[in-house]
Order: sequence, then structure tokens, then C-alpha cells
Amino acid sequence: MEYIKTIEKELEPLRTQLNNHKLYSALQSIEDVKIFMEQHVFAVWDFMSLLKALQNQLTTTTLPWVPMANPAIGRFINEIVLGEESDINELGDPKSHYEMYLDAMLQIEASTAQIENFIDAIKTGDSINIAATKSSLQNETRAFIQFTFNVINTNKPHLIASSFTFGREDVIPDMFFQIINQSETKNQSYSKLTYYLQRHIELDGDEHGPLSLKMIEELCGEDETKWNEALEIAKLSLTRRIALWDNIATLISERKLIEA
Repeated sequence: MEYIKTIEKELEPLRTQLNNHKLYSALQSIEDVKIFMEQHVFAVWDFMSLLKALQNQLTTTTLPWVPMANPAIGRFINEIVLGEESDINELGDPKSHYEMYLDAMLQIEASTAQIENFIDAIKTGDSINIAATKSSLQNETRAFIQFTFNVINTNKPHLIASSFTFGREDVIPDMFFQIINQSETKNQSYSKLTYYLQRHIELDGDEHGPLSLKMIEELCGEDETKWNEALEIAKLSLTRRIALWDNIATLISERKLIEA
């Protein structure tokens, strides 16, 4: 637990920067939220690849089946996969959180064309970079995704878990709390987005966040090198998130200047 405390202390400046980001107060209109969602949806999507990478590394996903090396970690990962890939939406229908997010985008008439074109390119076998180019992704959105897959491609569970835990699960409750409280997401027209955000706060704060910290402890053990590597990846993950937020805030500001 001392290692966890050390990492969390080292991450405090970045987490403070993220939690106090100007983007949250910039979400003043439905048009602002549309811009946010049209970029953030790519982070919603690539989160699933981080999760699936952990499932591939830490559970048995090949045939013939053999017992998992660490059933406790395996159970944790499988529980998160269930919650993220097959959750229940506000109507009681099974859907992934990515699909729920797309539904929320459609509700406020945000464009899903870019993410759908990107996913279509992935389905046809294009690489992440080619799909990003075809879909004309923003540079920071593209860099965010590329970083995620660079971490995945290390094939090192403790690094993937660090990005997953400290860059996603551990910060999502605070981050989404800011979005709900500093924007107009309480408006009825945002009901699907509000449900999505509140669902993440509920799952990640109460269940997934604490369990993901235990996963890091299991994977790093007493190996100081692994803990140092985990810290570095955690810092880079938060830095990439801040850069993504910076760019979205700029896009919102630019739209307001054009309309002024």
C-alpha cells in the first residue's frame, strides 16, 4: 500500500490540474457539450481496448482453456468487462458503455460520423493510424489513442494496468463529477449522458477503482522497477488526458469566437 500512496502523491499535481481544468466551466451550452462528446467518444472507445488487453493478459481467452494464474485478478477483470461491455442502460437494455455514449450523442444531436467512420475503417482491417488519417482526427485525439495503443503494445500487464488504473478508473469519478456539476448536464435533454456519467461514477468510485488498485499491487508486488515504470506510465496517461482536454477547450473557444 505504501507504493500506491507514493504514486498517488506523485500524481496529485496532475490530478489537481485535471480536476480544475477550464474545460468543465466551458461547457455552458448544448453546442459546447456536442464538441466535447465528439472528441471524448474516442477515449470512451479506446478504454475498451485497454480493458480487453488486460483480459487477454490476465485471464484465459484462448483454447484449450487452462486455469488462470491469479483467479482474484481474473475475477476483477471479468467483472469490469461485464460492467463495461454488457451493462444495463437507463431503459434496462444491455449495452456497452460505448454504445450508451453513442446513444447520448444522438440524443443531443452531436455528430457520430467521425467515430463511426473510424470504427468502420478498423473493422475493414485498417491500422489505428490509417483509420485516424481517414477519419481526419484532431491531433490531440489521435495522440491520445496512439498513446493508449503504445502502452497496450508493450504487452506488460503492470504498464497496461497502470494506465487503466491511474489514467482512467482512479480519476473518472472526480473528472465526471466536475462535468456534471459545472455544465448543464442536469438538463432533461442530456438524460442519457447524465445516466452514463453517473453510472461511471457509481461503478468506478465504489467498485472498479478500489479493485484496480489491488490489481496494481498484485502485478507489481515488491518489484521497485515495476512500480517506477507504473508511475511513469501513470504520469504520461494523465498528461495525455490533460492535452486532450486542452484541445477540446480550444475547439469550444474557437466556435464561440466564430459565432461572436
